[in-house]
Amino acid sequence: MKCHQCDKPAVFHITELETGEVRELHFCEDHARAYLNHSEAAAEEGAAEGSPGGPLAVTQTADELAAIDQKACPMCGITFFEFRNQGRLGCPNDYVHFEKELEPLIANIHGATQHTGRRPGRALAAEAAEAAGTVPHLPAGTQELTRVIGLRSGMKEAIASEDYEQAREARDEIRAIEEKWLGASGA
Repeated sequence: MKCHQCDKPAVFHITELETGEVRELHFCEDHARAYLNHSEAAAEEGAAEGSPGGPLAVTQTADELAAIDQKACPMCGITFFEFRNQGRLGCPNDYVHFEKELEPLIANIHGATQHTGRRPGRALAAEAAEAAGTVPHLPAGTQELTRVIGLRSGMKEAIASEDYEQAREARDEIRAIEEKWLGASGA
């Protein structure tokens, strides 16, 4: 791919989101430096004028990113920084906890934030069985699944600290939830 400004090969690929539109720019090293310096100067000029709607300065963006990176899921403990490095979330609750940060990523990757494709056969079978009254209850959202994950991690901690009474209570609560999901036949 060639630079937008000259015939040199593009080594910097910049994607900008402006009012919902995606704009991709491809620059050689020289033109990328000039473009970024111009953008940074415009940001500093806007900040000096006190324009609230203007672009953020580089330091503000870095500070905001650092604050977001420290945000941690209360259930599994994964930070947003760990997610960015690993590319994987820790539990279903992370989709709720990091929703504001994940939504632009999902929209950028998939082009939408709502699922529009086919659904797995097991989901359709579960709906049909539930309509027929053969399956008592399946978790509708992530809240119950998150509760079970939290109980399991609490049970592990209780076992590690040799608090077997607390571990037993967590185990019994997990079994009760799973029994509700699967019914007597699944237990």
